Amino acid sequence: MQWKPHATVAAIVEENGKFLLVEEETDRGNRYNQPAGHLEDNETILEAVIRETLEETAYTFAPTSLLGIYHWKHEHNHTTYLRFAYIGKVSNHQPQLKLDDGIIRTVWMTAEDIRNNARLMRSPQVLTCIEDYLRGQRYPLSVVTHL
Repeated sequence: MQWKPHATVAAIVEENGKFLLVEEETDRGNRYNQPAGHLEDNETILEAVIRETLEETAYTFAPTSLLGIYHWKHEHNHTTYLRFAYIGKVSNHQPQLKLDDGIIRTVWMTAEDIRNNARLMRSPQVLTCIEDYLRGQRYPLSVVTHL
């Protein structure tokens, strides 16, 4: 069996001191996560983060910068993830859209709420991304090249 990491994307959205998260069903109970998901065949990483945000929140996501690339191995299923986290803004909320299976609702939380509920986050990447965002970490979108 050949080992392959899972390429994923995540949207980091902050408005008025609160961060956009989704509450989702997992095999460990309901958990919170940034709008996130897997890169699909024949799409760019930017297209993936825009698509996943729309599918999970019904918001249109406009990336403005790359927050970072995160490597994490899940302690329960031993899957390795490479997460491309993008900072951006949301607009054009379309509440009539059906959210992805497993998504319960969107939630806006402060950084303190996320810290206080760290055990309810889908992965440690959620809080790590928030802390990196708050420290001002930013990279231009051009740092990731699509050929």
